[in-house]
Amino acid sequence: MRVWIDLANSPHVPLLLPVVKTLEAEGHEVVLTARDHAQTLELARAQWPAVPVVGGASPPGRAAKARSLLERTAALRRFARASRPDVAFSHGSYAQLLAARSAAVPGVTMMDYEHQPANHLSFRLAQRIVVPSSFPESALRRFGAKSAKVVRYEGYKEQLYLANFEPDARVLDELGLDQTRVIAVFRPPPEGALYHRMANTRFDDVLAHALSREDVQTVVLPRTAEQRSRYAAMRVTIPDHAVDAASLLALGDVTVGGGGTMTRESAILGTPTYTVFAGKLAAVDAALVAAGRLHDLRAPGTTPVFEKKPPADAGVHAADARAVMSAIRSAILSVHPQSRHPRRYPDRRG
Repeated sequence: MRVWIDLANSPHVPLLLPVVKTLEAEGHEVVLTARDHAQTLELARAQWPAVPVVGGASPPGRAAKARSLLERTAALRRFARASRPDVAFSHGSYAQLLAARSAAVPGVTMMDYEHQPANHLSFRLAQRIVVPSSFPESALRRFGAKSAKVVRYEGYKEQLYLANFEPDARVLDELGLDQTRVIAVFRPPPEGALYHRMANTRFDDVLAHALSREDVQTVVLPRTAEQRSRYAAMRVTIPDHAVDAASLLALGDVTVGGGGTMTRESAILGTPTYTVFAGKLAAVDAALVAAGRLHDLRAPGTTPVFEKKPPADAGVHAADARAVMSAIRSAILSVHPQSRHPRRYPDRRG
């Protein structure tokens, strides 16, 4: 079958790369689209140089975001009609799901954040919804996800690509980091996202605390051009291109995250990790906090410990990709239309 995968945000590239490889190894054809947003296109082009670009960065303001979504949906619909996929798959690409529905292509989506407002749209449009076991049943019902649609997996989606991960120390030399000093990695909040409409002064407070320490060297991995400009004036290291973030997180000594995928990656990789996410904490993050692998810094007066971690801890903790991959494969194969309509695409040449 032909599977269409849409890469709408930077974390989608490493997340969905093993899905592409697995499907292709099983003889399926994969077609891709990528949005020119944050580091998505740069990361995608490193893997698939000819990936088509559809859409750009999301503008500020809900009305502008809605217009941007509709414009990208129209462009993706044209892509779907030209490429004629059997199944559309993404991690929460709302534009792809809208385009797939209008092009009569069954859609499958992943999601692990139960407080994302747009789940109301994607969960109703998708034929299958892949979520972690910790995703609350009440949230699924609230977003209109019928139980027959839901496919669950144990663990965290980040395990899909962190299983058997070996960090590459070249990233430290690439950034000019002194390995005898504490390496603190900061990932700013997802400002402007639908699920993060509030300011986060706590992140800047913790960053200022790190900058006050002479023994700490700080790396900031901005999400947006505005964040890059804001933090460039500080005594921090900011990569001028997309770097091997997983290796940086694994080899760093401390990670402070404003929320999102990188925070979970760091916790799963075994680096002391702190969250200052200003929104409602996801169930997957709460599970990491309960397991002692993620520390909550949102309470006033709490501070991270900036110190060198033992060399033996510079590596990945146990991560098994099989549960996540099995759930994704099951969801995609279960909506394959050829099993119900074998002559839907009798001739792909036209």
